Amino acid sequence: MKKTMKALLPLILIFTLVITACGQKNDTGNAGAAGTDNKQELKKLKVGMVTDLGSVNDKSFNQSAWEALQKLKKDFGFEVKYLEPKTDGDVVPNLNQFVKANYDLTWATAFTLADAVTQLSKENPDKMFGIVDSDLVLPNVAAISFKEQEGSFLVGVIAGLTTKTNKIGFIGGMDIPVIKRFEAGFREGIKAVNPDAKLIVNYTGLFNRVDMGKSAASTIYNDGADIIFHAAGLTGNGVFNEAKERNSKGGKVWVIGVDKDQSLTFGDDVTLTSMIKKVDEAVYQASKKLAEGDFPAGKVTLMGLKENGVDIAPNSKTNVAPEVLAKVEEYRTKIINGEIVVPEK
Repeated sequence: MKKTMKALLPLILIFTLVITACGQKNDTGNAGAAGTDNKQELKKLKVGMVTDLGSVNDKSFNQSAWEALQKLKKDFGFEVKYLEPKTDGDVVPNLNQFVKANYDLTWATAFTLADAVTQLSKENPDKMFGIVDSDLVLPNVAAISFKEQEGSFLVGVIAGLTTKTNKIGFIGGMDIPVIKRFEAGFREGIKAVNPDAKLIVNYTGLFNRVDMGKSAASTIYNDGADIIFHAAGLTGNGVFNEAKERNSKGGKVWVIGVDKDQSLTFGDDVTLTSMIKKVDEAVYQASKKLAEGDFPAGKVTLMGLKENGVDIAPNSKTNVAPEVLAKVEEYRTKIINGEIVVPEK
């Protein structure tokens, strides 16, 4: 009997190890299932977005916000949708469409939609909203605002040190605080490195009129400017159209893009640089935080150079002289360290 037990002992040990291993495998499998369940929870989120009166394909901030939602769909399976109001009267119904459809989060991509968001967020306190370029402080609204003046200061340095005519243009969409920050920062950046340069300013009044952007650019280039910075959404596409037309006839003028690296759309031959405003990153992170239970409602998330919310485009190395980029870095450091406080207007 003792011999038999001795013979069986190794088999019992092996059997015990197998059972233990199986148990460990099952525990791991349950953990994996829990992880999958968590991901499934994220997949249930529905996020809607209402643009300003421009197009979702404006090559600017509307497009950046929509790209963020598309990335959330790809990364986590979010259900995403956008609506484009054609008139001011469409804004509330468009936002309300997402609210009534029980979307988890509804984004408004512009300062001009603030009144509508205020109204609907108060009428629907159990619904979550997000708004870009706003300082709304409401318990169910996450507001994202940027220090556009800081990024604009840097492209102002580039323009001031690159211009050959000492005349530089700025074209804004609407004369509102967010666009005034672009203008103010750009003006200060130019002044810091080239106080003799003249800044020519034109506000078209609309963000969705390519023809008005082209006409405004034509006037400014005719006045002798060789660089124009636009902060005009879809209207700014007309600035690029005018510059390309002039360059095709033997001229040489530049455009400084906005919000996205607009050289990717319009080419390095006409895009000197772009002032990037990371709307996509802000919308992505805030939306993701809702799924994680940490939605930044009830406050304004402010993003500047220090927070990596604004910057110059990667294509800057293509057309901007190395010594100019070195000067940009000097000013970047001073702004981040607080040695320079860029005015908002």
